[in-house]
Amino acid sequence: MSEPLAYHVLLVEDNEDDVFLMRQAFRKAGIPGRLGAVEDGAEALAYLRGEGAFADRIRHPWPDVVLLDLNMPRMNGFEVLESVRAVPAWDHLAVYVFSASNLPADVRRARALRANGYVLKPNRHDDLVRFAGALHDWLGTARETRANASEGKGALAAYLV
Repeated sequence: MSEPLAYHVLLVEDNEDDVFLMRQAFRKAGIPGRLGAVEDGAEALAYLRGEGAFADRIRHPWPDVVLLDLNMPRMNGFEVLESVRAVPAWDHLAVYVFSASNLPADVRRARALRANGYVLKPNRHDDLVRFAGALHDWLGTARETRANASEGKGALAAYLV
């Protein structure tokens, strides 16, 4: 029997508690791979470009998916999304807005900027664990079938706004 595929998820989140809870959810859900985290949009772009502290792609691999908070210092999630979508080589990168905001204007703007989806942050830890499991299942399906990341099918679809 083969080992489960490891994935790399980049969480762009300025709230240390949210990062801690997501790490706990990944552990509890038994997700193989790593959850990298950066604390703002400027760091996210440096990570994706492989600049500075993120130049070592062994320690900081290219992510399979980015979970992007909206309200952050220095550079907000919309600015990050706009910057990511301006780089043609990054068109294949799956970027999901991961926010506590359920404002229709935020959802519309994220879609206009070509986010692959918009996920409301779960309020309860067990829901966060289920989300982590659904993300893992979706990553496996997307990798196996080479599905378009924007389709958001399967278990992950239940979390999309």
